[in-house]
Amino acid sequence: MAGNVPFRPRPSYGKRPQGRSDVVRKNDRIRAEKVRVIDPEGKQLGILPIGEALRLAKDCGLDLVEISAAAHPPVCKITDFGKHQYKEGKKQKNQKDTSAKLKEVKFRLNIEAHDYETKVRHGMGFLQDGDKLKVVLSLRAREMERKAFGMDIIRRVIESLADYGTTDGEPRMAGRDIIVLFSPKAHANKHKQSQKNAPNPDGSESIISPSP
Repeated sequence: MAGNVPFRPRPSYGKRPQGRSDVVRKNDRIRAEKVRVIDPEGKQLGILPIGEALRLAKDCGLDLVEISAAAHPPVCKITDFGKHQYKEGKKQKNQKDTSAKLKEVKFRLNIEAHDYETKVRHGMGFLQDGDKLKVVLSLRAREMERKAFGMDIIRRVIESLADYGTTDGEPRMAGRDIIVLFSPKAHANKHKQSQKNAPNPDGSESIISPSP
């Protein structure tokens, strides 16, 4: 029938899969009619029709890459897509490596030697993984009269972790808790931990005990 054009679904290229925010559009996959363009040197070229922006990228022998899809209009840069992906991946890896998590280890005033050693080893492991560490010694109501003894335990913990982390300031009281924060040392490694956990000459295991 004349004028009866068969229905053709709109191409789905460039459409981001549901739940994905990490898909980068480039060139003809950019769906906006106008885009804000940045040239290869980082200079702002203003808002251009998508066709003109694509032509500029082609003239440079480069790609038009959408770097900020949420902006209105989207921001695109004329660049090499492969190099752009490499730089972004490297940046994300560096951010992941430098974003240390805060781990926590809790102590009690009447902690036994074995439990003390176990918790100290947990602290060593966290610091070796590059995480920051929060050591907390909680005091019950009547134990508040023995804060000095609690501080002795905290100082013992600081000595035990000296090879693995440095304190971010002095221990402090926060309500009924004594708190001290540690940042990992760059040179802390598994070899040091194995040396600390090595058995004694008689075959027994070393126990790190809190001050009496």
